[in-house]
Amino acid sequence: MTDARLRHGRASLALSFFAQGVAFALLVTRIPAVQDRYGISDGLLPVFLAAVPILAGVSSVLTERLVRRLAPSVVLRWAQPVVFLGLLAVGAGSEMWEVAVALGVFGLSVGALDASMNMLGVSLQRAYGRSIMLGFHAAYSLGGIAGASLAWVGAHWDLALVISYLPVIVVLLPVVLVGSRWYVDGEGTEEQRHARGQAPGRSDVAAKAGPGRADGVAFKLLLPLCLVMTFAYIGDSTVSNWSAKYLQDVLGSSEELATVPYNAYMVTTLVGRAVGDFGVRRFGAVAVVRCGAVLAAAGFAVVAGASGAWVGMLGFTLLGFGLCVIVPQTFAAAGRLFPGASDAAVARLNVFNYVGFLIGSPLVGALGDTWSYRGAMLVPMVLVLATLVYARSFADAGARYGGGHERPRVVDVGRGGNEV
Repeated sequence: MTDARLRHGRASLALSFFAQGVAFALLVTRIPAVQDRYGISDGLLPVFLAAVPILAGVSSVLTERLVRRLAPSVVLRWAQPVVFLGLLAVGAGSEMWEVAVALGVFGLSVGALDASMNMLGVSLQRAYGRSIMLGFHAAYSLGGIAGASLAWVGAHWDLALVISYLPVIVVLLPVVLVGSRWYVDGEGTEEQRHARGQAPGRSDVAAKAGPGRADGVAFKLLLPLCLVMTFAYIGDSTVSNWSAKYLQDVLGSSEELATVPYNAYMVTTLVGRAVGDFGVRRFGAVAVVRCGAVLAAAGFAVVAGASGAWVGMLGFTLLGFGLCVIVPQTFAAAGRLFPGASDAAVARLNVFNYVGFLIGSPLVGALGDTWSYRGAMLVPMVLVLATLVYARSFADAGARYGGGHERPRVVDVGRGGNEV
């Protein structure tokens, strides 16, 4: 596998992460407009919103089986256009059943897309022999900021959803289809390569050294990472769903000021991920994840004890710097823990992304209503601190990619044995 091919694969995958960030932000930031367009009641809206991550989780499990026959690049190449078309259908319909079908298509395709994107990211990081996973998620954060900004323009000018979505899809859809030509797949297991019709490959050094089996994933070993993923997304969903309400109702900010924390959170997430790979290379994944967990917990503590809106925003800013490093490194750690079955490990771990998203918002809402919203913020704080207990699960990634260790040599026999 040549250096040029790796660089092209890295750039094309980063583009896919960016496009997905745009698409997801365009949907979630215009939920009130979707609700108004279809006349969805407040009682029914949570059902529609919960259906998306549930279907995405189901799709992630199915993707694990699908990549036994198709390369992850093939799954991603076709899942991403379906995500865009599902988004467009959400904005173009007029009947309740139409939005239900559109959101169902969106959820199913997002699960396949998230799983396959992170599979490719893990395999590319292995080929590079150093941490690059945070950079892909930084591209996603950048896409989220762009998508939220475009959604604001659509809302400000009172544009119909389909008019707001269509130009973005017209631009991004052909770009990601062209970019998909340069996706780079990992070797996978010998059984997978045979089923996909690929030439026999030779596993790299890491694939022979780790505890993973080529034909499966031991869930007991994966469980700590699943818990970390769940805790991280409980924290993330708390910010995305409750930051504005918390600032306005608890800290007494204006409606305009209440929109700032999430934007600040997204910006700090982008910055943290943009520089996070350098931290992993210098200090190792364990140290970076521990630092992220402590920062995130400190952010929740500041939010819970904030005396005013600006202190609350400081807390949400700390949260962005802390949480941003945990999820990418969790995917990377799963790939290293099961080097002979990284696709399966990533697909299963990805399910807990949606588990955390489903638990986080209702949990904080229920605690806020029955107890207090300040107290509710302490629950995700404790959960994210629990990441420290499981930090050793990241040790394999930290040992291989931190501290100047020799990076593994990847040999692509099917392409003439060029080494990277």
